[in-house]
Amino acid sequence: MHALSTILNPSELQGFKTTDEREKTMTSNLLSIRGLNASVDEKSILHNIDLDVPQGEVHVLMGPNGAGKSTLGHVIMGDPVYTMTDGTITFNGEDMTDLPADKRSHAGLFLSFQAPVEIPGVPLSSFLRAILDGRPDQPKLKNKEFRKRVKELAAELDFPTKNLNRELGVGFSGGEKKKIEMLQLLLLEPKLAILDETDSGLDVDALSVVSKGMEMYRERCNGTLLIITHNTRILEHLDVDRVHVMVKGNMVAQGDADLIPQIDANGFERYEAQLAEAQDAAQAEAE
Repeated sequence: MHALSTILNPSELQGFKTTDEREKTMTSNLLSIRGLNASVDEKSILHNIDLDVPQGEVHVLMGPNGAGKSTLGHVIMGDPVYTMTDGTITFNGEDMTDLPADKRSHAGLFLSFQAPVEIPGVPLSSFLRAILDGRPDQPKLKNKEFRKRVKELAAELDFPTKNLNRELGVGFSGGEKKKIEMLQLLLLEPKLAILDETDSGLDVDALSVVSKGMEMYRERCNGTLLIITHNTRILEHLDVDRVHVMVKGNMVAQGDADLIPQIDANGFERYEAQLAEAQDAAQAEAE
């Protein structure tokens, strides 16, 4: 067994299933990742990642800053900044390993940005209309129906409807930008939403609205969530099915929601130390 397997608790270890068991599990998951390696500017940053997310569940990807959590989200989405050097990504039964980001989006993947972009000159309402029209799985709404739908969602998120005519992201506060992300989520109703540090920089009121948006998404379309965070605040409002822990580009552990209070109390030092010990043992064994 790999040195890492001898250190982490088998109930938490992400790779504790046999190859046959993992292949069988792939067929029952909405998202299945196997042996994923990725690099940027020829620097390796993700190492042999396995991840399974079944339909309708809430999974949390945690780890210290620089662990590769956001990078994994972008690689899943097909961000061309990153090069996937090995492994496979299967989504809803289809191999998406080589598909561009727009094809993955059309298939039902959604990624919210840690720092949403600003696009001067593009009204928010026009952007929302364009992304909705580009989704083949969504009904084509007439202009009046679209405006009514968007205004209803904005009201539910405490987002002033007058802001729909403002330029995308320009002049919005951090909390308002995250509400726009939730507005997109509820409008598109993707099969899987990857939320990257959605709680970053939010005050209590904004955090409550974002949590409400997640709950609405789950209730209305049995949505599946993969939440990327190193902070446990936003998880207090969710029923989490599975927690995955990353350290230095490695998926080192997984477990149920009981891992969250442990991490909240003790941080990630245990996992960092265990990974370092495992890597030292593997190097010594190789020599």
